[in-house]
Formats: sequence, structure tokens, C-alpha cells
Amino acid sequence: MPATATFEHSRPVPILLSGFGPVGREFFNRIRAHHHKDFYVAGIRGRTDEVVLGPDSDLPERAHWNLLTPIAGFLQQTSALILVQAIPSSPEAHPRAVEEATTALRLGVDVATATKNHLLTHWRELESAARAGGSRIRISGATGAALPVADLARIGVNGLDCRAIRACPNGTSTFVLDRMEQGMRLQDAVGEAQRLGIAEADTSADLSGSDAATKASLIAGMLWGWDVSKIRVTKESIDEDSVRHARTSASTGQRLRAVATASVDQPLNVTVRLEAIGSTDPLFHLLGPEKAMTFHCPEAGDITVQGGRSSPAGAGLALVKDVLNLLPTRTSGFHG
Repeated sequence: MPATATFEHSRPVPILLSGFGPVGREFFNRIRAHHHKDFYVAGIRGRTDEVVLGPDSDLPERAHWNLLTPIAGFLQQTSALILVQAIPSSPEAHPRAVEEATTALRLGVDVATATKNHLLTHWRELESAARAGGSRIRISGATGAALPVADLARIGVNGLDCRAIRACPNGTSTFVLDRMEQGMRLQDAVGEAQRLGIAEADTSADLSGSDAATKASLIAGMLWGWDVSKIRVTKESIDEDSVRHARTSASTGQRLRAVATASVDQPLNVTVRLEAIGSTDPLFHLLGPEKAMTFHCPEAGDITVQGGRSSPAGAGLALVKDVLNLLPTRTSGFHG
């Protein structure tokens, strides 16, 4: 199958894009505007339809797309070397996310995904499929969008004996807590985040701590080889009581943060708690929807990465970055 061939720099690499919502569109537009000499989207799979494209094809109206076909055949039809997943992390899309990723990986097609749910449930299966196909998986879009924590976990702290992580990986929760600290009600803070494009329409995963726990779990899986599907999560949610805590923290010079932690000394455990932190803590200085993660490396010292936009643009850019980083010589698995 053409997808098992090595990359050729003399012509653009064909990509199959699954999902054409806000994140998928951001990715598609970025590739076309800035990276068309390296890659091109050879096919797009929507929720019920799909389309084949050439390197210079115009994108046809949806009415002219075809009905969705099985993923294996569409990969072969497009000769795609990379599958990019930008479908929702929803229960309805979960079976599709699993099937697409495992099929592609077994066929030797690399995967870059911003979709989270199948990583949580099928971590080992995906890794096994990657080994079988000699393919690679990149998950920046699922672990912090433009914040490059997955790259640090994969290669940046190799050999540094990272023992723990401590993070605010959810930009919506940080934004909401800061607004509440300033006197805003929870509902109003969430509404502002949605108007600014920081938060999605459904903020339940953000406010419950589930999204922060997911991102910390994925990074822990990469760092310490944990089976992500077996991680136990303890989390504390943001609710109206958090208004009182936020205001109390502000009056004492502290800030309230939803902090996700994991440690190699407590295997398969991830915790998300609301903490009042002081100005010496790197997480204190986050602004608005910024995210941050600290990698605790006793010998090398703590390493903190901060920033990254919480938006479809940020997730789309993360997918672009992962695709660009898949260009060199092929290896296999999450850590290739």
C-alpha cells in the first residue's frame, strides 16, 4: 500500500483529515496557506460525507461530497501517509476515532490527533497497532493545543528522571477562576469565555476538572509508560462555592487555580484540586486562558512551560506542528 512508503521531500505528502469542524478547518486552512509545499490534504472525512482532493484542488461545496466509506479504503484511495484526527471527543464519535486510528496505524499510516477519548480508552491498543505497522502517534492537539507539553514528555525530558508533573492544562478554568476573583459570577465568567472563543458551548469537562485530568493522564502515560485506560482520577470541580474561595485567595495575595498533579511515586493516580497558590508558584502568573505544566526533575531542576492559546486555532496549529514533525525518517509508536 502506498502509505507504507518513506516520505519523499520532492513532492508534498498526502494527508487524510478526519473531522471538518472548527479545529479541522483551522488545520486545513493553515496547511493550504503556509505548508502546501510539504503537505496537502488529499481527503476529508466529515460526519457523514467525504471528499478526495488533489494538491491544487478547490474545496467543493458539501453538496458535491460523497457518502462516507470505510476508512481503510479511503486511506488507500487518497494514498495518505498521515491521518489527522479533529473529530469531537464525544461518546458518539468514540467508535469512529478508535477504528480510524487503529486501522491507519496498522497500515503504516502515522496519526496526529486532537481527539482525546480514544487515547483514554485504547492507549495500549493504539500503541500495539503502531508497533505492528511501524507507524507513529502524535497527540499535541489532545494534551494542550499550542502548549508543547507532549513534545517535552516524549523527548524533552528524556534522561532527566522526571518524577512528577504539576499543571494548569485547562485554559477555560484558569480564565473563569481569574474572572471570579475579580468579582464576576460563575455563569457570567463562563459566558465571557465563550464569547471570546476560549470556551466551547459545553464547559462541563472544563469546570469539572475532567479535561485537566485527561491531559495530565496522557502526559503521565508518555512519561512513565502508564496504561492511560487504568489511571484513577480524583477531581474537584469549579462551582458557585469557588467564588468565595477565589475572592478569599485574592484578599490574601493568592490565586485560585485548578491544579492537576501526577507522580511516579503514586502510579496510575491523577488528581485535580482547587489550590490557593502564592506568587512564588509558576502557576500563579498565568494570565487569562494561558496553560502551564511543570516537570519536576530533582537533579535537573523543575522545568515549566507556559502559554498556548485555548482555541480552535491553537489546536489546529498543534496538529500542523505534529504533522511537520512527522516528516523525518519513520520510526514507531508514541515515542518514535
